[in-house]
Amino acid sequence: MENYKKLIVWQKSMLLVKETYRLLRFMPKYENYSLSDQMRRSVVSIPSNIAEGAGRNSSREFAHFLSIARGSRYELETQLLICIELNYLSEEQCKEAFALINEVGTILNGFIKKLNLQ
Repeated sequence: MENYKKLIVWQKSMLLVKETYRLLRFMPKYENYSLSDQMRRSVVSIPSNIAEGAGRNSSREFAHFLSIARGSRYELETQLLICIELNYLSEEQCKEAFALINEVGTILNGFIKKLNLQ
């Protein structure tokens, strides 16, 4: 993959990074080094693994890194659900993040399938 920045899935995951960081401003300060930190690592992992996979030599390697990105996507979704359960964030506040999470997940799944068929 010559330019990972042109991939829609990378672009959408970068929007998810921005949205997650926006939401983190509403988190309690005492969560700054636990749940909030884990959420930052999860969301940053998504576009980072897409970019790393794009720089690899084979479709198989690329699919592997996309799978890691998909795992981070599920991790972030779970962490947002935890935030809602703990009343740190509301469902309404997380609406855009969940929409992006679902969109990124759908694209990743399709991309992984396509690469595994090559």
